[in-house]
Amino acid sequence: MTPPLPLNPAQREAVEHPGGPLLVLAGAGSGKTRVLTARIAHLITALHVAPQRIFAVTFTNKAAGEMRTRIGQLLGADPRGLWIGTFHSLSARLLRREAPLLGFGSNFTIYDSDDSEALVKRLLEARQLSTKVYPPRSVHGVISSAKNRMLTPEELGAQLDTPLIKVAADVYAALGPALKQANAMDFDDLLLHPLTLFREHPERLAYWQDRFQHVLVDEFQDTNAAQYLLVKHLARQHGNLCVVGDDDQAIYGWRGADVRHMLTFQNDFPGTKLVRLEQNYRSTQIILDAANGIIAENTARLGKTLFTEKKGGAPVTLLSSADERDEAEWLANEFARRAADGEAEYEGMAVLYRTNAQSRPLEEAFRFRGIPYRLIGAISFYERREVKDLLAYLRLIANPADDEAFLRVVNVPRRGIGDASLAVLGRAAAAWQKPLLEAARRAGSVSDLRPNVREGLSGVAALLDRLREAVGQADPATALETILATTSYEQYLADEGADGMERIENVRELVAGAAAWAEVQDAEAAEGTGTPVERYLTQAALITPVDEDQNEPGVTLLTAHMELAEPSRFLDALPPEVVEERSTTPSWKPLRGSGAMPPRPSRPRGAAARRLPPDVGFPEDVSQDAPRYVKGERVRHRKFGGGIVRAVSGEGRDLRVSVDFDDPDIGTKQLLVAYAGLERDWEGEGA
Repeated sequence: MTPPLPLNPAQREAVEHPGGPLLVLAGAGSGKTRVLTARIAHLITALHVAPQRIFAVTFTNKAAGEMRTRIGQLLGADPRGLWIGTFHSLSARLLRREAPLLGFGSNFTIYDSDDSEALVKRLLEARQLSTKVYPPRSVHGVISSAKNRMLTPEELGAQLDTPLIKVAADVYAALGPALKQANAMDFDDLLLHPLTLFREHPERLAYWQDRFQHVLVDEFQDTNAAQYLLVKHLARQHGNLCVVGDDDQAIYGWRGADVRHMLTFQNDFPGTKLVRLEQNYRSTQIILDAANGIIAENTARLGKTLFTEKKGGAPVTLLSSADERDEAEWLANEFARRAADGEAEYEGMAVLYRTNAQSRPLEEAFRFRGIPYRLIGAISFYERREVKDLLAYLRLIANPADDEAFLRVVNVPRRGIGDASLAVLGRAAAAWQKPLLEAARRAGSVSDLRPNVREGLSGVAALLDRLREAVGQADPATALETILATTSYEQYLADEGADGMERIENVRELVAGAAAWAEVQDAEAAEGTGTPVERYLTQAALITPVDEDQNEPGVTLLTAHMELAEPSRFLDALPPEVVEERSTTPSWKPLRGSGAMPPRPSRPRGAAARRLPPDVGFPEDVSQDAPRYVKGERVRHRKFGGGIVRAVSGEGRDLRVSVDFDDPDIGTKQLLVAYAGLERDWEGEGA
């Protein structure tokens, strides 16, 4: 057994809490993961709680894996039988055992957002509603939000009298039966169906309450109503509920999280032990002073003050820059300098920005400087076309009622089955009240289909029957290899040329990943949760981009989920003594003034700060000092080099030029003169 981790007094108090409700307020960098892992190990070794009687919820599958590894190191052995994972993964595991009581097969499919939106689209079309007027993504978003708040379709429809809400409520009412017919659940259902089970089958609730003697929840501030109700149900009898979180880090309200659960926990569970983890091990005191200054203005909090033994450190830099390119170039230069000086590795640097679109200038600047980076939120491996195709084949093998999977692969590789033919098949399936795959088996009876289409559909059904028989109880890697060999899918990709060869590499990575998955399965925890293929599909459906992070070297780029490009009102709360204000030195000059950067305007606090539009520092009128450009003259750009002005339009701050640059890789670009930093290229005039 690994020696116990060193714990400070507050951490030890949380770890060794004997039982009953426990609320741990864990500030940033205060060692909450250490506390959770040490507490689980303490329950097993000191209190003799069997691992299979512990239900531990983390925020990501990746975090669950890391915690499981740490617990194993503390115990000196893998904690076999321990239930540890995300709310969705643990709920799916429970539902695999209980699905028949809810009218589902234990081989149910988990629909991701694409599957759910496709089903919503079909339900809209069945009602002859325009998917342009009512975009499936918007309708699904309204339904998902309602599910997160545990609203019924009737309750949703009664909330607001708007066309979108009314349509969403109608589709929501039809969505449940449609999912049940497809033997499928969406992400939100994974949280709601256990609650339905507990309500309709109290004997099963009693079983699970007895099964799990200790319930632990990480990132508690980000739980939504259904998640909190689930853990309250499980812990109601014994009260052994340990929740760890930080009410100052609640950022997921936009997807149903409710920080009030943390604020009311002590009322929900009388006699709660409250432990504050306030010693920070990650940051310097200057950083903490800045954070504490901002956090102190939040009145809806339980209260804590972070401190650290790390003294000194650099101040917070507040940068004013001309535009996103100017900002990106300053960041690239600063990161390169710090890496060269040995202050930090690129892996220890990150940039947070408001929207995914803002990554472009950063990526350009980093590539230009040769700075490695990794983009969080780029297309997920499991979202790639070829990966989704093969997983859809696996889904149909596991669950023949999965209509969305059928629609994805029925013509992949191409079999001459078009949308019009599928619409005819869909009407026949609806009339027979059968899944699309079963309707395809009966395609010979559908007179409205052309003979070659009837033959193609029957062939697809026969192919899938052969695959199901060949796969049986095989591991997922073997199943994928069988699909590839039977369908000639790799040849289908190879016919696409260079892009297809890259997709083939992804296919092989999928097979390798499936083989690796099988090697680390906990047979005890997996008991009763379906075939290896069904369990693998559950894992694949629930994985997130964060879980796919392979710790590749480079600066991390990711969004911070924010609306307008104006100075944040939180800047006002920064203590002046910990801030260093700086600005870039752009090559353009403002249209008025001495040539210095426009001063940062004072920002009123409160509602007034949100009402004022950003002051960009440019006058509405046209300055006589503004640069003038004419068609045909040469200019030089700080990054793109020399070029020729081909067109001029607008005036004042809206003056734009179209420049045909000498570098053919850059080509012609439309530039806003006020920000472009253009200079006349006197040396190139005679070129």
